[in-house]
Amino acid sequence: MQSLALIDNWPVPTAAAAVVRADGTVTGTHGPTDHRFPLASVTKPLAAYAALVAYEEGAIELDEPAGPAGSTVRHLLAHTSGLAFDEHRTTSEPGTRRLYSNAGFEVLGDHIAKATDIPFAEYLRQAVLVPLGMTSTSLDGSPAKDGVSTVDDLVRFAAEVQAPRLLDPRTVAEAMTVQYPGTKGVLPGYGHQNPNDWGLGFEIRDHKSPHWTGSSSSPRTFGHFGQSGTFLWVDPAAGAACVALTDRAFGPWAAEVWPPFTDAVLAEI
Repeated sequence: MQSLALIDNWPVPTAAAAVVRADGTVTGTHGPTDHRFPLASVTKPLAAYAALVAYEEGAIELDEPAGPAGSTVRHLLAHTSGLAFDEHRTTSEPGTRRLYSNAGFEVLGDHIAKATDIPFAEYLRQAVLVPLGMTSTSLDGSPAKDGVSTVDDLVRFAAEVQAPRLLDPRTVAEAMTVQYPGTKGVLPGYGHQNPNDWGLGFEIRDHKSPHWTGSSSSPRTFGHFGQSGTFLWVDPAAGAACVALTDRAFGPWAAEVWPPFTDAVLAEI
């Protein structure tokens, strides 16, 4: 895919990208797809998938208490627990605001570790990474932001999300459905959004503007970007997903080049 070569023009030391269709076919790659990059918040979809495995295994329930008083596993996954961004303190009532929270995912990881009696990083490895053959991926700290992976591995994850084998497709459909519709909040790097739609661990594009995906991305597009200059999106209308990893922190450069890159990819698909 010629569009993927646009990453050569990005102002970053190293970049790699790939596109994978819903049937698992990799339609294009560019750059060192076996290079391990820090994922930053692209770690969250992986952690969320492990949480959904724990749910299907009966270790946890989505609506059981977890986190602050009145909060549940679902609240933590949907960034509506009321926990602050990077501090373990409550700033609002659960379910009232979309407060993007690393702390919430750390509480979620601790909750699952206690429920399964397995450290969360190991649970993620057993539940998601090993079954999908993601041998170059590891969680080296916080389930909110300390994953390390490759484009090759994340392509396997993006294929799984589009055609689930580890989870019931109905569970994945729930994860891609807006939780607590109409909730306002700030999308990191892109300001206040009303509504700021989110599923279970996955951000949902809907009609947000500005946004890190493209102007031609469908409202059903879901995924995540990370402060380490990384992103993964799945566009069900296009029947494809795209992964791009870099080693330069997110900033104005990314806001400038990511949307036209996504539009070029979608046009070529």
